[in-house]
Amino acid sequence: MGARLPLESDALATLCQRYRIRKLSLFGSVLKGTARPDSDVDLLVEFEEAARPSLFDMAEIEIELSRLLGGRKVDLRTAAEVQYVAG
Repeated sequence: MGARLPLESDALATLCQRYRIRKLSLFGSVLKGTARPDSDVDLLVEFEEAARPSLFDMAEIEIELSRLLGGRKVDLRTAAEVQYVAG
């Protein structure tokens, strides 16, 4: 699937400032171009050094990103989570 993700850059910038997100990176099937219409959007998040997001914050960020992406499910992960899974 080569479709672009619908995204308002101003809304994304506001969300990143509010939650002190330094960087969002796309990975998984959407990046590889193998996503189906029902595939989730996998995002790697890097927070500012002093930021300490709670699990509640992570869930809220996923919900807000999903809204920004037209309702697509978002799977938000930190580098530590990805490294743990990769083993």
